[in-house]
Order: sequence, then C-alpha cells, then structure tokens
Amino acid sequence: MNDISKRINRIIGQLRGIEKMLGNKRECSDVLQQISAVKKAIDGLAEEIVTSDICKLIPNEDADKIGKMVERAINL
Repeated sequence: MNDISKRINRIIGQLRGIEKMLGNKRECSDVLQQISAVKKAIDGLAEEIVTSDICKLIPNEDADKIGKMVERAINL
C-alpha cells in the first residue's frame, strides 16, 4: 500500500472515530479536537498529492523548493 493510500485509510479511521465519539455523546471539545486533526490530515494529503504531481514535471533540484511553496499555499 502506498503512502497516499495509508493517509486516506488513516483519515477514514479518524472520521469513524468521530462518528463513534458522537454516538457516545463525548464532550464537544473532544470531538472538535478530532475534527481539527482530520482537517490537518486532509491538508497533508492534499499537499502530498499536489507536490508529487508537480514534482513529476520539474527537475529534482527544484523539488524541495516547490514542496515548500505548495505547503505554504495549502496552509493559507
């Protein structure tokens, strides 16, 4: 299984965890903390997908620079 599939499965697991938390009537702050974690995980997934796609088109020596630019753009 590649890194992107692992990330997606982790996010799915986090979402299922949130669903269980809601079913168990956990504290709002606990649920919101997990939602925040899922949002960050999705941002990380988006960054990885975009960076890997762009890096296919550019020379290797520019890959780190492009990766940092993508990270800044996603985190806006």
